[in-house]
Amino acid sequence: MNVRMNLIQWTLVALPFLSAAQPKQLIISARSGDSIRRNQPAEKSLETIAHQPTESVSTDATETAGVSATILPLFGERPKTAEQIDAEIHFLNDCDRNFASRPEASDFFAARGWDYVSSGQLDTAAHRFNLSWLLNDHNADAYWGLGVVCYQKNQLPNAIRMLKKGLAVADSNVALITDLATVEIKHYQEKPTPDLLTEAEEFLTHAVSLSPDNAGAIQKLSVVYFLKADYPKAWDYFHQARNLDLSVLDLSYLNELLAKHPDPKRVFK
Repeated sequence: MNVRMNLIQWTLVALPFLSAAQPKQLIISARSGDSIRRNQPAEKSLETIAHQPTESVSTDATETAGVSATILPLFGERPKTAEQIDAEIHFLNDCDRNFASRPEASDFFAARGWDYVSSGQLDTAAHRFNLSWLLNDHNADAYWGLGVVCYQKNQLPNAIRMLKKGLAVADSNVALITDLATVEIKHYQEKPTPDLLTEAEEFLTHAVSLSPDNAGAIQKLSVVYFLKADYPKAWDYFHQARNLDLSVLDLSYLNELLAKHPDPKRVFK
């Protein structure tokens, strides 16, 4: 059973002048529409399964700078100890007893991960997404969630890497593509590497080709051209987004665009 949860809202990538006022607002990670949500007692009972692997974390190979491997993306992508492997086998066996299939269990733990992201418990969220991945390495939400956690922790290269892994198994997910491009734009602002902006543009163009009425992706294309100092084209995409959905427009970005170049259509002054 697949969980496909829509983002509640997409916000414009924060330009440098906004970054201090809007920290960590690129991605709205609260999700809704959990198709396998159970009643609260059942959820709590199933959640206890998740605590088993946590107890068996050893040092050195399973930790980076004192951080438990359970909260590192994909368990740190390092060789596992015999203790870890044993704990994972017990965890998988428990899931096999409590769920109809491992993909269903994976969806359950991914959904719990999003819940923990929404409540700001990022380490617990990372652990749940790791468990989701352990159960089904083709679950895009596991990678997507880890990417969001990394972004929230300002670990942008890791966020990009996780989101790309998600895209590898869900290459037509427009929201995921847009998220990836958004994080690349943010990373470009912190470390101006032309390839980042070029790739973000390619991803956004692909997103718009899949969903021509996606005003959020179109407005982010406007930001790309703003950063490239191509203000007429930035205005063109901004107006395309405006014509599709006024609610996505960012007035702070609009003021910056006006400061750089007057609106060719004279709608905004």
